Formats: sequence, structure tokens, C-alpha cells
Amino acid sequence: MKTHLIRISYHDCALRYGLSETDLRGFVDLGLLATDPSTDTINEEPEHLARLARLQHELGLSKEGIDVVLAMRQRLLALQHELMLQRARARQFEHLLGTTGPTLDADDWL
Repeated sequence: MKTHLIRISYHDCALRYGLSETDLRGFVDLGLLATDPSTDTINEEPEHLARLARLQHELGLSKEGIDVVLAMRQRLLALQHELMLQRARARQFEHLLGTTGPTLDADDWL
């Protein structure tokens, strides 16, 4: 999946996503937003900015609560990726075993 980053000023970001500049700087302090200090701009995915705005406006979460939700989201994405890899490995093993002999259902081993 290709990542698309935008560079946007705090003022423009506040106007576009409905977040205050103070909130945006708070997100930066918590490490929830990437910035370029030399140009004082935010460098982030538009979807991530929209997600922060939704979590704050629609759910009314605090900055710390948003941090927890985003950490859980990252963990969920990592687990989904790991599950995809494990399923691919299982298919490879099934293919290998299918060419050498009978396969047993996982329930047979329990």
C-alpha cells in the first residue's frame, strides 16, 4: 500500500480538518503527527488527519484517548497482517503436503 503524505501548515490544517492549532500542536507533542520543524508544517497522510478529527469531534476523545485508540488500531493492523502471512504459510504447507500425502484437519490434532 502506497503512502501519500501531504505537507500542510498548521493554519490550513486547522481550517480543513476543523481542529484548532493548539490541538494540532498537542497531537505533535504526543507523537501523533509528523512535522517538519524547519518549515513549521505538518507532514502526514490525509486519512490520518481526518481520523484524528473524527476521533476528537465525533467521539469526543481526549488527546490521550486518541493516542490509545490509534495504538490499538496499529496493533490490529499488525495482527491482521500477521494473520494474512500465517494463512499464506498454511496454504503453502497444504500444497506441499497435498503433493506428498493425505492432509489432516487441524481438529484431528486436538
